[in-house]
Amino acid sequence: MSSTPFPGPSATGGRSCGSARRPSGWWATVRWYVRGVMGEDAYETYVAHRQATHPGEPVMSERDYWRARNDWQDKNPQGRCC
Repeated sequence: MSSTPFPGPSATGGRSCGSARRPSGWWATVRWYVRGVMGEDAYETYVAHRQATHPGEPVMSERDYWRARNDWQDKNPQGRCC
């Protein structure tokens, strides 16, 4: 596992690791967009990335993921609204 489990967009070349396919239908598209903007899909993206790049290695639970992500953000403040 990397020493910084939550690199910024530059580490992935600005690309999303997991949420590449868009849903069909306008309501599903709005929901997909809002979840992406708010960061609600971050855990699913993390799991998809880990399974694609590190198959067979353990994946953090969702609770541990959010705890580690919040700790990382507190240690590495970036431009955000709050």
